[in-house]
Amino acid sequence: MSSGFAIPDQIASIREFNRFYTAKLGLLRKHHLDVNFSLTEARILYEIGANPQITATRLRETLSLDRGYISRLLASLTRRKLIRHTASLSDAREKLLTLTTAGQRSATQLNESSNRHIATILRGINVQLRNDLIASLNRAHQILASPQQPQISIGRLTKPEPTAIEILEEYYEAVQVVKRDKPGDLHTLLKESNSAMWLARLNDDIVGCVVLRNLPSMPRAGECKRLYVRPSARGHHIATLLLDALEEHARILKLDWIYLDTHDGLKAAIALYQNRGYELCDRYNDNPQATLFMRKRL
Repeated sequence: MSSGFAIPDQIASIREFNRFYTAKLGLLRKHHLDVNFSLTEARILYEIGANPQITATRLRETLSLDRGYISRLLASLTRRKLIRHTASLSDAREKLLTLTTAGQRSATQLNESSNRHIATILRGINVQLRNDLIASLNRAHQILASPQQPQISIGRLTKPEPTAIEILEEYYEAVQVVKRDKPGDLHTLLKESNSAMWLARLNDDIVGCVVLRNLPSMPRAGECKRLYVRPSARGHHIATLLLDALEEHARILKLDWIYLDTHDGLKAAIALYQNRGYELCDRYNDNPQATLFMRKRL
């Protein structure tokens, strides 16, 4: 009967999962493997040994630990002559961390103790269950390691909110808008039956907006205004989702056309509009900054 994985390979797999899992959850224990190190201290020694000259910032991010807490642990390990600090040539604010000879010896002892502990556990499990265990841990590792999908939501504004006014002001500054709405205009807009505003949230943070305005100068038409996504949130197709919400609402209102104006320097916005079926049209308003006018039949 085949023995499946060799125990050293299984040990490496389990240790790798344990390293990743404890880094993600920041698990703490007073002592680890019955030695004079907490689990967090052992993880610090392991990470520095595996990544010589790692910075304290990067180490903190890897272990998901509080800045003050990891600083105290690093200070303690330094006093025990287990790690050393050297100045970073690229960033004077950062220190590069390496293990001393004593630190390397401690890290080796921790690994050997971990190997013995895991081997003892594995020898008491039959081969098939052992392989099932490794497969399950590998799958758990894949799930935990996979990047978290951002949570994006688009919501229609029902009443004026400071966050809505704040992102409108940010939009005005970003595009250098001359003809701006007054603070009370948002309240008036939201009361109009054929007007609306939507806010985009990324993981609960407001990151974008768009406005549908009534356009009485054009029959059965509305105007798309104030489409904006913060630079830090771009790349998630949030502008597309905002336009989806606006156009769907316009269809509910039984509008036939959506108009908009823009500037010929806003290449990305123009490309987005064109991809969605907006076409050039004649000037329909007196916006002094607009150089291009577009419309779409719904």
